[in-house]
Amino acid sequence: MKVPMTVGDFLRRGASVYPERPAVIDEPGTPGSLGTLNYEELGARARGMALALDAMGVAQGERVAIISPNAARFQVAYFGVSAWGRILVPINYRLNADEIGYIVDHSGSSVLLVDPDSAAKLSGVTAKETIVLDGTGDDVKLFAPAPAGAEPATWEADEDATASINYTSGTTARPKGVQLTHRNCWVNASVFGWHVAVSDRDVFMHTLPMFHCNGWGMPYAVTAMGVPQVVVRRIDGEEILRRIDRHGVTLLCGAPAVVAAVLDAAAARVAAGQPIPGDGQVRIVVAGAPPPSKAIERIETELGWEFIQIYGLTETAPLLTINRRRQEWDDLDAAERSKRLVRAGAPAFGVEIATAADGEILARSNHVFAGYWEQPGESAEALVDGWFHTGDEGHVEAEEYLVISDRKKDVIISGGENVSSVEVEDRLYQHPAVAEAAVIGVPDERWGETVKALVVLRAGGAATEEELIEHCRSGLAHYKCPTTVEMRETLPRTATGKLQKFKLRSPYWASRDRGVN
Repeated sequence: MKVPMTVGDFLRRGASVYPERPAVIDEPGTPGSLGTLNYEELGARARGMALALDAMGVAQGERVAIISPNAARFQVAYFGVSAWGRILVPINYRLNADEIGYIVDHSGSSVLLVDPDSAAKLSGVTAKETIVLDGTGDDVKLFAPAPAGAEPATWEADEDATASINYTSGTTARPKGVQLTHRNCWVNASVFGWHVAVSDRDVFMHTLPMFHCNGWGMPYAVTAMGVPQVVVRRIDGEEILRRIDRHGVTLLCGAPAVVAAVLDAAAARVAAGQPIPGDGQVRIVVAGAPPPSKAIERIETELGWEFIQIYGLTETAPLLTINRRRQEWDDLDAAERSKRLVRAGAPAFGVEIATAADGEILARSNHVFAGYWEQPGESAEALVDGWFHTGDEGHVEAEEYLVISDRKKDVIISGGENVSSVEVEDRLYQHPAVAEAAVIGVPDERWGETVKALVVLRAGGAATEEELIEHCRSGLAHYKCPTTVEMRETLPRTATGKLQKFKLRSPYWASRDRGVN
């Protein structure tokens, strides 16, 4: 017997086994907040959304884009869109209107769901149907619970159908749409949940953006186990600690920036003589870039939390490797354990890792994506002979532990967000005083990496550091923009004119043993 694996499976189990248990605790006091939904209500609202899309004439296979910070409506959309055969397109709400407009157009999204905080800046972005999620307009009908006994149009379940298209910045100025199938999402969430030991005794906090590779798949995994989910709309270290204390949170995911924010807030609490919640109770899963080993040590010694690191990409749904404290490390002190935990980790169950002759990390698993949406050429370059080419460089140590050493692609990971250096360079070149520009990532204790621009001005041209930063901020999402600009006389190039970025990066990373932070 073969039963198709689809994302609807996760909600069906959660709603049927734990109907009266709190499912989603929405951010209070925000427009369109759904308050607290139990699992029966979450299931009813997902069915209601599918029914509303039926009534709107949105066919199975059509794309529904959502631009929103974390919200209960986002959790409903994971299932209300994909579980009945449509394709969810979660978009980074931090992008500017031009960037979001490109994604909406490229994906061919016929429905656009917009958080009220983004409505003004996206007034020029259009789709066949645009709905603002403020709880007063058409979204009331879209997210209304299904009437008793009402069922959406039947979908002939296909685990190889695309469940979501998640756009990621690569090495080109335009993002690529990663097609994650139902099978990709199902296997990733199940394996991820297994490795971090998700159970019905957990309480999960959404600190990771839900748009980011479908929250790494954790929203699916915890739903199947009936886990209460606490929504956090904005990252604030003290607010995270308050919510952990209030709701008894045991599990959260985030980029190194979340770790930094929590550690700062915890230090302030200690100075004020206040307790830190979660000692011996909280597990925090971190990815995007490995935090410094000292930060990992502080999570254990100052917070009393368990640190878990994963490595992956949007194209891998994302789980490839996992590094979690092993029994064999129990007798080590925290500092020595942190040196082991700073590695990317061992392959997750069902994942194979290899390295090419040039050091590039290759991967294969049941949750490697189907290809880039409408980009067959780029898909063929990334998927070769049954292996996904990650664009990262590294090596494998004893017991199959992967260590990331550098990136072949010129992608900067700042605060867990990918920044295309090519895109930022293109923006700098639009300034009339800029003759040459190179954008690199440099170490930053808070964000892992931060964006630095090295600029050669035109003869007779004039521009200050502040002016060039503002020029970038006027045309790009702010997290992509340089935090510092350094003027240079020349930039090193090969005989064919290609920038030698390794030479530019080298002085900033010289004191470190890896080219990523």
